[in-house]
Amino acid sequence: MVSTCGLGAFWIKNKMARRTGPTTLELQKLIEELRKLSYEQNVNIWKRIAKDLERPRRIRREVNLYRLEKNIKDGETAIVPGKVLSLGEFTKKNTVAAYCFSKTAEEKINKTGKAISIQELIKKNPKGSKVRIIG
Repeated sequence: MVSTCGLGAFWIKNKMARRTGPTTLELQKLIEELRKLSYEQNVNIWKRIAKDLERPRRIRREVNLYRLEKNIKDGETAIVPGKVLSLGEFTKKNTVAAYCFSKTAEEKINKTGKAISIQELIKKNPKGSKVRIIG
């Protein structure tokens, strides 16, 4: 039994961690848009991306360029529900979509391929065909 030292249930209630979810309005709108598109198009990939983006920032995916280079096939679009970092080289002519890019990673990708946001990918490819989740 935990002693509350006269603080009662208030102390116990406020010491428990509360799940808040994404706090940025932009991210909340993106998650809502992904879920809506998943339902309308009957495509599970957007539901999976929305679920991954809801995770806390400290455990959201971070992917380096060498990992993208290794795992993408020609003609595919890679999607990272998190941040793309700049370690390694990117020599493929593929499109990479992510929630966030580091400045140098975006520059390296744009030399040969194309770096876009997840919102742009949704508009360009609502069915999610030839899209691979990396991370």
